[in-house]
Amino acid sequence: MTTVGFIGSGYLGTTIARLAIEAGHQVVLSNSRGPETLADTAAELGPRASAATSGEAAAASDIVVVTVPVKAFPNLPAAPLAGKTVIDTCNYGPERDGHIPGLDSKSLTSSELLLGYIPDAMLVKAFNNIFFKHLLSLARPARAADRSYLPIAGDSASAKAGCR
Repeated sequence: MTTVGFIGSGYLGTTIARLAIEAGHQVVLSNSRGPETLADTAAELGPRASAATSGEAAAASDIVVVTVPVKAFPNLPAAPLAGKTVIDTCNYGPERDGHIPGLDSKSLTSSELLLGYIPDAMLVKAFNNIFFKHLLSLARPARAADRSYLPIAGDSASAKAGCR
């Protein structure tokens, strides 16, 4: 069984966690406010869900989903993410994140910026182009005729394969 860690447990993170549990995985949730603030969410998700600090979630997981504002990238726990597949769901919004010159000038993508903070992770961009409610309502089993497909992008073939 795969353990999926979540750094950021808002609407999107919690939705992906719910789907991961339904697929038979363990999940470890974290947020910037501490594990105690996720107790109710973990209880609602059931016995395969737990809450931890971001560093603990990263260390305990095989795959880690980062779903935080871009301005929070400097606070990510780089060491426990080294060598792991990290799914980047983040989109830059200067009104929320403040202006980041490299992103404003388009000399960097938000994933390149993220990789600068977690350089030893294998980064895959996914889930940043779908509304969290649609992710749940459009979920279908593998090989279902009406299954939706989402694009993923990354430089590591093995990391992308692990996200399917």
